[in-house]
Amino acid sequence: MKPTRPLWRYRLAIASRSLAATAGGYALAAAATAAAAMALTLAMPRVEAVLTATMLSWLVYAGAAAWAFYARTAWSAWAGVLVPALVLGACVLGPRWWGGAA
Repeated sequence: MKPTRPLWRYRLAIASRSLAATAGGYALAAAATAAAAMALTLAMPRVEAVLTATMLSWLVYAGAAAWAFYARTAWSAWAGVLVPALVLGACVLGPRWWGGAA
């Protein structure tokens, strides 16, 4: 059986997905934690909101890692992790940049 693509490309794709799962997943989990903590602060005390958001971020991290290997290509793995991280980061930092009450 003949391989469809060279071995180095396959290894590079796996390395890229692994990096997307670890680094991109961490960035997404951190942004989700910050956004969830800000949202939960409206309903509960600040300490409890941060703890709840931190515990929920483990689910986000696991989902991001699963997505990195579920995606069809390495490009879509990176996009599926970094685009939501950037959106959540903008939601967290946006009020501070534009003079909101955060």
